[in-house]
Amino acid sequence: MADTHEMNLESRRGNSGRRYSLQSSGPLTPYKRRGGGTLIELMLLMPLMLVLTFFAMEYGYAMFIKHTLQGAAREGARAAVVAGADATSVQSAVDTAMSTAGFATTKYTRPPTIAPAGWTTAAAGTAISVSVNAQWGTIGFSMLPGWVGGIPTTKVISGVTTMRKEG
Repeated sequence: MADTHEMNLESRRGNSGRRYSLQSSGPLTPYKRRGGGTLIELMLLMPLMLVLTFFAMEYGYAMFIKHTLQGAAREGARAAVVAGADATSVQSAVDTAMSTAGFATTKYTRPPTIAPAGWTTAAAGTAISVSVNAQWGTIGFSMLPGWVGGIPTTKVISGVTTMRKEG
């Protein structure tokens, strides 16, 4: 006698004409047709699930950019606080940090903002701030329109670090 899993479903009809399904354990049970409720639920929930997925991706990438800009500002501040530092060394440190993260020099504002104005001749202990900025429309990508919660292309993302000048 053939194994029950190899039997054709056509030969497994009962007296009532209903189809039966084979289960790995247990008796034969009637096959029930399902309505279209599952399809309607999918149609209603899929757009919401896609919006939430793209929302998480867009804001996650924005946080990555913010972290990268903050790291580049930190490297720029480290270069700025040593004795004899100039704007070229700060720019070079920022460019190296950004290129390590995979961003071209056209993606962020160059040169970085360094404060106070006379930072190269400032006395030891003076607070020096380095700010690296990027516009979302240049460095990021928008998956969602603004009315759904997407980040506007005019949004400026900044990384700022302040350190004391060394003697």
